[in-house]
Amino acid sequence: MMYEQQRRQQHTRKRMERSKSIEEERSEIVDLSGRSLESLPSPSLNLGTISRLDLSNNNLQSIPESSIARLLNLVELDMQSNQLKSLPNSIGCLSKLKVLNVSGNMIESLPKTIENCRVTNVGIIIKVYLKSDGYPVNVAPVTRMPRKRSLEELNANFNKLMKLPDTIGFELINLKKMSVNSNKLVLLPSSTSHLTSLLVLDARLNCLRSLPEDLENLINLEVLNVSQNFQYLDTLPYSIGLLINLVELDVSYNKLSTLPDSMGCLKKLQKLSVEGNPLTSPPMDVVEQGLQAMREYLSQKMNAGHKSPKRAKKSWVGKLVRYGTFSGYTRHTGPRRRAAAVHDVRVSVHRRPCFAEVYGDVLTSSSLLTPY
Repeated sequence: MMYEQQRRQQHTRKRMERSKSIEEERSEIVDLSGRSLESLPSPSLNLGTISRLDLSNNNLQSIPESSIARLLNLVELDMQSNQLKSLPNSIGCLSKLKVLNVSGNMIESLPKTIENCRVTNVGIIIKVYLKSDGYPVNVAPVTRMPRKRSLEELNANFNKLMKLPDTIGFELINLKKMSVNSNKLVLLPSSTSHLTSLLVLDARLNCLRSLPEDLENLINLEVLNVSQNFQYLDTLPYSIGLLINLVELDVSYNKLSTLPDSMGCLKKLQKLSVEGNPLTSPPMDVVEQGLQAMREYLSQKMNAGHKSPKRAKKSWVGKLVRYGTFSGYTRHTGPRRRAAAVHDVRVSVHRRPCFAEVYGDVLTSSSLLTPY
């Protein structure tokens, strides 16, 4: 009986691998860039087999809903440098889409359906019953369906975006690069702080008034560029000092008069651009000495403030300690309590709720990947 189960599993696995290889062989790369197209050519192509479609550098003003909906195997879509004013709602049907480039158009808002370009069918359990004489006897070891791809790169530079979908951070959980520079964004939605896979965030040349408060959730962020928001951006959130993997930070040409003391804890930071700001803290003579001098100045200032902390900063000092970026001692935070706090913070950042119920020998599961 056990041998029969293993044989069935191997057969199922080989069949899935075979179908995947056939699908990849049939996939096509279609390049229609730079042809002055004003509309898509008549559908002589089998849209369902296209994996990469390049429509860049044309004169497209709109994309038919029906055409996009048929691109079921599309992984990469490049529509940069056209005259698009909107994207079709059917873009949410592209469950395999990983890279979307719509820069250099006239788009004023992204469709909410873009959030559907996310992981689906994750953790779905196939119940396999082995029958003998028509009666179920056992449940074979659980088999998981392969994961569908989800959007990893969003490039919407040089458009007329005034806002992003409010819940974009709750849905595009695999997004690694978001580039929305040269738009008219006034703010980034608070859900941005839930993009825990994000490596690069480029929001320069906008009209940003502020950044989300809970930036510490962006635990993998390496590059943050919010430069050239000019007279609009006059403050940075204290949580910016909790971006533990940040390597490059550009806040140049804004209206910043002070940098948060917490930035003295950015241990991995290698490049910091602050020119073009009316900075008083750190003072310009420190700024001119470079990154290490600025980091030491901010760190010393935070230490001094920690000895007689202001009420508004107490919680942030505690967070910096818990994240291991600040080693200051406080009489209220002993080693045991600090260790417990570290555990709590890490759980809250990495948590992915999953509910599973076991009824006898049958396992059913539904994975909810949306972070709190």
